[in-house]
Amino acid sequence: MDQPDYPNQSLLAIAPDDHWQGAIDAPTTLIEYGDYQCPYCAEVHKMIKTIQHRLNHQLCFVFRHFPQRQFHFQAQKAAEAAEAAATQGQFWQMHNLLFERQRFLNDGNLLEYASELGLDLNQFLRAIAEHQYADRVAQDIYSGNQCGVTSTPALFINRNRYNDAWEVERLTTAIQNREM
Repeated sequence: MDQPDYPNQSLLAIAPDDHWQGAIDAPTTLIEYGDYQCPYCAEVHKMIKTIQHRLNHQLCFVFRHFPQRQFHFQAQKAAEAAEAAATQGQFWQMHNLLFERQRFLNDGNLLEYASELGLDLNQFLRAIAEHQYADRVAQDIYSGNQCGVTSTPALFINRNRYNDAWEVERLTTAIQNREM
């Protein structure tokens, strides 16, 4: 695990706009900068769910958007869809669907997922059509850029970049060794 080499570590503190799971005062905070269309992020999503189940209250997990629009043409819209769902109290449910069905992220699919979650479809469609949450996604991208993120997935454990193998056991060990 490398020490951070970016100027503003405060960007890796949990912010009021962040989406997080677990106890906010957990000994370990894991922040992911992710892209809903990135196949590696989908694998890390599965790993994190396993680790959350194992570590329970010892981990606070934060997800931040970092769509790689130059490679993943539907990632920005998927991130905005997650934010639109968040305003209706369904961020994590949409987050999970987007990763589980990441091959299907066109407009029709996003509307189908919103319907499946019981969202107000008019509100959801308006948010997507008007890009109401593009600035919110841009905030995450900005903080990621300031922290040296250039690709996804990017993980930080208690403000330190995780650069080891993408394996459940290795990531679990790194998380447990970073409890402070």
